[in-house]
Amino acid sequence: MQYINQSLVSEIRQKFCNVNTCPISGDRIFFENAGGALTLKSALETTTKFASIPDNQGRDNAASKALNDVIKNAKSDLSALFNTQSGEFFMGESGTELLFRLIRNAVLASPSGGSIVGTSLEHPASRSAAKKWSDEMEYTYLSVPHCVKTGTVDPKNYASKISDTTRVVTIVHASPVTGMGTKIKEISKIVRQKAPSAFIVVDGIQHAAHGGIDIKSYDIDGYVISPYKMFSRHGFGIAWVSDRLRNAPHEKLDGGPSDNWELGTRDTGAYATMSDVKEYMCWLGKEFTENNDSREQIKAAGAAIQDYERKMTDALLHGLDNLKGLADFEDVQIIGGLSNSSREGLVSFRIKDYPSEKIVRYLNHQGIRTHTRKCDHYSENILTPLGWDDCVRVSICHYNTLSEIKKFLSCMAAFRDK
Repeated sequence: MQYINQSLVSEIRQKFCNVNTCPISGDRIFFENAGGALTLKSALETTTKFASIPDNQGRDNAASKALNDVIKNAKSDLSALFNTQSGEFFMGESGTELLFRLIRNAVLASPSGGSIVGTSLEHPASRSAAKKWSDEMEYTYLSVPHCVKTGTVDPKNYASKISDTTRVVTIVHASPVTGMGTKIKEISKIVRQKAPSAFIVVDGIQHAAHGGIDIKSYDIDGYVISPYKMFSRHGFGIAWVSDRLRNAPHEKLDGGPSDNWELGTRDTGAYATMSDVKEYMCWLGKEFTENNDSREQIKAAGAAIQDYERKMTDALLHGLDNLKGLADFEDVQIIGGLSNSSREGLVSFRIKDYPSEKIVRYLNHQGIRTHTRKCDHYSENILTPLGWDDCVRVSICHYNTLSEIKKFLSCMAAFRDK
């Protein structure tokens, strides 16, 4: 297999908006990809094009029919991106809103009594929804503890929490704080063995940009992404539901199609940007496979992204050329440890007894965009067990470069020498 090299990275960077420069603050290195990935230029062009069209879907005119075709094509492209051959894609307000909705409807379609099982690794979007609907339905909410040392969840730890009265199981595909992925297929297999009728809902928001989605292999009922974290734009979320969940009771218009999950007219341009994402992944995949099948190209792109980002995070941790890595700096502590095969393009660290926000502010002054995670409702589930008040999150993507890593490490060395 070939790999992403710096020549290809230069071509990749030409595909994205604002790679080197923030339109507000000027030149910068973007290491805040977990907060939202860069946007494809093609997605921006598509958004602009469709924003100017006044027609709605479902009318008897050529423009309306064309919009319907665009949405149909986008859903087909989403099937290639996610690897689905059944179920339904639909659009919502955001990834968070869609997780709430899928979990709510899964619970309401389940028998009374029983439990919802989640984990302490999850984003509050799924944890909050699961806890709320546990209370509403008088279920028990059971939380699988994540491993504080590795920053992820061992699939076998689900086993003691799952029973034949488990109604809904929530899984996070990757944590936006620890940066670690989970083994969806192994977790799902455990759930299906002990609670075959349970609905399984996956938060794929953080994982989506970092190496491929394969729903067909997961045996799940729902998967949610936020497209702005997968090279598209803000303003909507995308969910997939299995045939079983799609056909379960859910909110819909009286007299409307029984399997429709969308409430009101959706933005055709938003759907169309997902076709841009699919085309980009196919373009990248062609660098690594001669197969003309789009799904095979997407798989090849995902594998190359995973490999490249692993090399980048290794450089952050262990250094590059003559530059020290984060692991070499005194008093630096790193979530998930130094050698972790679950890491997906993200390193969270702190300098012991030093405010992380000061490090982030310093780096920002050097033209490097990172982010502080504080012990609040978003991150306390990760930071409190560590005894941390905060951390610095450095999140990279496959369009970042080794020279940007070098700049970051040089700045950290200068910061430690102050």
